[in-house]
Amino acid sequence: MTAIENDADVIVVGAGPGGSTTAYHLARHGVRVLLLEKTEFPREKVCGDGLTPRAVKQLVKMGIDTSPEAGWLRNRGLRVIGGGIRLELDWPELASFPNYGLVRTRLDFDDLLAKRAAGAGAELRTGVNVTGPVLDGSGRSIGVNAEIGPDKAPASFHAPLVVAADGVSGRLPLALGLNKREDRPIGVAVRRYYRSPAKHDDNYLESWLELRSKENPDKLLPGYGWIFGMGDGRVNVGLGALNSSAAFGKTNYRRLLTDWLANTPAEWGMTDESNADGPILGAALPMGFNRVPHYTRGVLLVGDSGGMVNPFNGEGIAYAMESGELAAEVAVQALARPAGAERERALAGYPAELKARYGGYYRLGNIFVKMIGNPQVMRIATKHGMPHPTLMRFVLKLLANLTDPRGGDAMDRVINAMTKVAPAV
Repeated sequence: MTAIENDADVIVVGAGPGGSTTAYHLARHGVRVLLLEKTEFPREKVCGDGLTPRAVKQLVKMGIDTSPEAGWLRNRGLRVIGGGIRLELDWPELASFPNYGLVRTRLDFDDLLAKRAAGAGAELRTGVNVTGPVLDGSGRSIGVNAEIGPDKAPASFHAPLVVAADGVSGRLPLALGLNKREDRPIGVAVRRYYRSPAKHDDNYLESWLELRSKENPDKLLPGYGWIFGMGDGRVNVGLGALNSSAAFGKTNYRRLLTDWLANTPAEWGMTDESNADGPILGAALPMGFNRVPHYTRGVLLVGDSGGMVNPFNGEGIAYAMESGELAAEVAVQALARPAGAERERALAGYPAELKARYGGYYRLGNIFVKMIGNPQVMRIATKHGMPHPTLMRFVLKLLANLTDPRGGDAMDRVINAMTKVAPAV
């Protein structure tokens, strides 16, 4: 399966959740994997640190212990606050997904996944900054160029297949001419840790649909907020905004975060700067397949690199891990075939399956993003939707993409039908 001149069967660029999951599943199938990460572990990432049951399912597939004894904080569901109403919605009871979510900092979450991949047999190399693809005479990728260590020593690595899991920057796909699509949604999120004895061990993820400042409580601030207890005396607090909002790109989001938190109860500890644990950090959220195609010229795109963040709720980790598992399955089948037309036929199955799984759902999500970008629509939806728990349970299933494909309840059947009818993005 491996040519002698190749360093691996597959090179995976980026050891975030998508890259490490890809490398793990490849290694489990006996594929020789080289996992390249530009930073050193442990390392911090801007994230809400909350995991829905979709992500939990992927962790269980990787054989990761998700018990509290292993350092995870479990949550029962989502607490939604808006329109003067506070509603606690438990994760649905499904055959397809577990009924709990998790919280863990990205500081050691990514480290744990990378070590899991290495334990399965992947070769993990940190401090390797991939700068672009190595192309053959036909323009097909046969490896990557990189800079190694603080001295930026040049190096090249070769493999028949490359997986780009290099995040929102997408340097590798950009080098192949795959630019972001401007007609797809993108979000921005900022977050900060605070010490908060009152909120740190919350067993619900908390989502704020309306943000108000202390100075002008009658005026709605743009975006939505979250407060996720970390279980270690701290909370992860942040807010997100979408490019469908008129305020997108014109707002100081760091200032917006502190304005909102100034209106929270003092006992939560988020109005006192001395309780802050680190700076306010921000990141982009590439949504709804905003970079395509997901396979071209020997390179498969996984996770944020392929714009796979859920437009409905800003969740990226679950889809990075799911696409990583799928990319591994397709790569294994492709490598078992001779190079050329047969192999390419197998590789073409990757974008086709992604489209089948998520295309209709993301189309609905893109429409949703445009609708809630209008503050008046959001205000009406909050006012009239929040008082109805049954409707909100339906909304939770839709936004978190949690349904049983077969044998589900009436809500599942409606959501599944909607995603099948919607034309794929």
